[in-house]
Amino acid sequence: MIDAPAAAEIPVQSAPLRQNRLRALDGLRLVAALMVAAYHYGGRDGEVADAWGSSPSLQFPTLHGWFAYGCLGVQVFFVISGFVICMSGWGRTLTSFFASRAARLLPAYWAAVVLVTVVFALPVVAYRAVSPSDALVNLTMLQQPLGADRVLGVCWTLWAEIRFYALFALCVVLPGATRRRIILFCAAWTLAAALAQAAREPLLDLVLMPEYAPFFVGGVGLYLVHRDRRDAYAWGVVAVSWLLGQHYAVARLWHAPDVDAFSYRGSLGIILVVTCGFVAVAVIALGWLRWADRRWLTVAGALTYPFYLVHEHLGWVVIEALHQGLGLPSAATALLTVAAMLLLARLLNRYVEEWATPLLRRALSSRPR
Repeated sequence: MIDAPAAAEIPVQSAPLRQNRLRALDGLRLVAALMVAAYHYGGRDGEVADAWGSSPSLQFPTLHGWFAYGCLGVQVFFVISGFVICMSGWGRTLTSFFASRAARLLPAYWAAVVLVTVVFALPVVAYRAVSPSDALVNLTMLQQPLGADRVLGVCWTLWAEIRFYALFALCVVLPGATRRRIILFCAAWTLAAALAQAAREPLLDLVLMPEYAPFFVGGVGLYLVHRDRRDAYAWGVVAVSWLLGQHYAVARLWHAPDVDAFSYRGSLGIILVVTCGFVAVAVIALGWLRWADRRWLTVAGALTYPFYLVHEHLGWVVIEALHQGLGLPSAATALLTVAAMLLLARLLNRYVEEWATPLLRRALSSRPR
């Protein structure tokens, strides 16, 4: 671990700080993905109710209120993403950074888009497939700003990730990553996002993402803490990000108690989940979970992204087949659906990501002749 003054002078061309793989972070990724799955299967209404044959509130009369908090797994993902992107972007050229991110995201994403499109086009599947044109647009990951129908319900989070990558690449990776520059980036984005919120200007909201910026920035700050736990500025970035993050989460997800609502998320519950997300990443950043360095956590981390991509829409198909088709109880159906999606994720990781990711990375990293 190098101290803060030395870190401040490391340019992008120098060798990055050598990292041991933080396997606990891989485990936390999977926990966040399972939180989102719990929300999609039992914490909301919508098309999943068609899969169950009734509202999930009737399928899980006690647990559905707890499952409703699972949507906050997305915010936990964003904190983890801020940490990982700062770690992987430090010491990289812009080309290397772009190649790494594209190779990480695209192969499994393309496979998931094709798979869900094909499954939803089958006559025996009752859910509406998107048009061929919109399905092709989805391969670009730009369907959201273009207003095309989404093949994957969760892809809106990838659109947020892409904008974060672009901001980090332009402001940090391109000029060269240093501690000072990263802290300035965090401070400038936080202030600009607050001003965008006050201005209510759609373009600024689109670029600066006020409601998600604190989670990405908080993750970046926690990576600086990982490099030097005595860095007061890094802790300041984390503290401000947590304060703003819980505010945006409550503002977006809280509503007054309503007997007609599907479920009720209390403000204290939302704050608690957001806090647990920040604390969990902080504990990993401080090295307090080194004892949890288990190889199976790396496998869990490898399954998280493909699982996240396919679990919602294909989960509807599995739930309907198991619950309405075979008459399995709700709890067994939910557990078997999660298991089926994890198995599918393993197949995507093994037969798509493990060969396509390095191939795409090499192709994007090579210089043209």
